[in-house]
Amino acid sequence: MTDTNLYIVLATAGLAGLAMIVTAGLAGWRGWLQLKSREFERNHDMPYPPAASAASRIEMADLKERIRKLEAIAAGVDL
Repeated sequence: MTDTNLYIVLATAGLAGLAMIVTAGLAGWRGWLQLKSREFERNHDMPYPPAASAASRIEMADLKERIRKLEAIAAGVDL
């Protein structure tokens, strides 16, 4: 094989490999977009947000208690 033919074969193989990678990437991108679209539609169709978990409710109650104590301290009330 001459040098010119070798370069042509290598360039063709490189372009074919690049085309396969781009095609696979595009398929993955379209799949990801479809997944996000489905998630958006599912979340958008809900009339109200999902119920909070027990841990977040406990944390919220703890924060409210801390705020109540800080407000009492600021007002000069002895707990």
